[in-house]
Amino acid sequence: MAVAAAGGGGGGGRAQRSGWLEVLVRERWHKVLANLGGEALVLSGEERPDGAAHNGLGGDGAACRGAEGGGGAAAAAVRTAFTDPPEQVPEAVSNKKRCVKVLKQELGGLGISIKGGKENKMPILISKIFKGLAADQTQALYVGDAILAVNGTDLRDATHDEAVQALKRAGKEVLLEVKYMREATPYVKKGSPVSEIGWETPPPESPRLGCASADPLSQLSLSIHRDKKTIPLKMCYVTRNMTVSDPENRLIEVHSPDAKHTVVLRSKDSATAQAWFNAIHSSVNELIPRVIAEVRDQLGKAGIAGSREIRHLGWLAEKVPGDNEKHWKPVLVVLTEKDLLIYESMPRMKEAWFSPLHTYPLLATRLVHSGPGKGSPQSGVDLSFATRTGTRQGIETHLFRTETSRDLSLWTRSVVQGCHNSAELITEITTSCTYKSQECRLTIHYEHGFSLTTEPQDGAFSKTIAQYPYEKLKMSSDDGIRMLYLDFGGKDGEIQLDLHSCPKPIVFIIHSFLSAKITRLGLVA
Repeated sequence: MAVAAAGGGGGGGRAQRSGWLEVLVRERWHKVLANLGGEALVLSGEERPDGAAHNGLGGDGAACRGAEGGGGAAAAAVRTAFTDPPEQVPEAVSNKKRCVKVLKQELGGLGISIKGGKENKMPILISKIFKGLAADQTQALYVGDAILAVNGTDLRDATHDEAVQALKRAGKEVLLEVKYMREATPYVKKGSPVSEIGWETPPPESPRLGCASADPLSQLSLSIHRDKKTIPLKMCYVTRNMTVSDPENRLIEVHSPDAKHTVVLRSKDSATAQAWFNAIHSSVNELIPRVIAEVRDQLGKAGIAGSREIRHLGWLAEKVPGDNEKHWKPVLVVLTEKDLLIYESMPRMKEAWFSPLHTYPLLATRLVHSGPGKGSPQSGVDLSFATRTGTRQGIETHLFRTETSRDLSLWTRSVVQGCHNSAELITEITTSCTYKSQECRLTIHYEHGFSLTTEPQDGAFSKTIAQYPYEKLKMSSDDGIRMLYLDFGGKDGEIQLDLHSCPKPIVFIIHSFLSAKITRLGLVA
């Protein structure tokens, strides 16, 4: 696990902030500089003059976890001197010159990071190999290899910058002359701890949601004096009190769009933490309209999981069922013109949009709670809301938590308006039922109310048994199993309908139609 602590830092314009942090890598704290721009958070590692890692707890802070959790998992997508120790390198390779041909990729380049150079009195050393990219695919290069030449150009007396330029100019087919230097492993390990942060380039099928640059050599400053980790903020989830205990209210968590990595920032005090949170959260929110436009372009006419368009999307914390009041998990929630969709992570491939974790029709969904509750991210402030959906299995309830009061207002308004808009869009629903031992169809129309008709027999037309406008409905109830009771106050009294399945979807749809009509008439604020 890697954890960072944030310094006070100042803002440099809207949603921008800069300051010193500390990052905890393998249970040790290291000083880094955090710079927040409009679209990315950049952590820059600084080496102390004596080369020793800073191990204090001053200033603000942050934590960062790999996808699998635990210390070593943070670098799951990168080979380093920690993941590839010298004892795993074959003895036959040690201190012998080798020539390795590498074919550069369109996305990812060579897929290595380097350290050293003439100015550091060290050879050019491979300090990281990005898994799955060109260098890794050769299965012939190791962290700790000294690059002696590139396509015949001697690098043994090259500066760091000269080596970087030689690698960039090398073309698609690159011939590396290398020599493994076991004695250089401590120097490679000495690199900035930000290299251990588990936030790597995403799959190439969705480069727009990944790093701004796909070439690791251009993503990172490769100087020994500064190593950078760029965290693109597009569709990150910024939250508090999610995965790390925060009794002092000083932590900020940044979760990756694929839900595999988490960076947690810790500030010197609650006020500074809130300032950092507000800045990062604002940057993420400003990118959402662009994300929606990009997803629309990606999906085209295919739409999303049976719907035509995305009305709103974003991350929420969902309460995990159970006795633990503070157990929340991140979920991506998408509102379309007729459905509420829940995903475990941001889909990267087009096909993944068609398979949400849950799909709930807005017409059968209602907002049932928004306000005071337990487990809020800010002391004394509750930012949660709950939805209930009528399904054939009964009522499904979800409790969500937002990050700010503004987010809470936006989400609750969007859910309520989505339910009403869905009612006007769908207009009518019909379900089979049994009434007085006769097979019938119950139709509920947004404008015209209720009608009960016989099922057509042998090509004959159906007959209307009863028809009622909404204003005649005195009360509705159900047994939660299969019976629906509608009381229109007539001489027949209560109408009992056997719906052959759980009546909750119909009960919730009736509520949505009535709520939408009342709102349209201006009878509620």
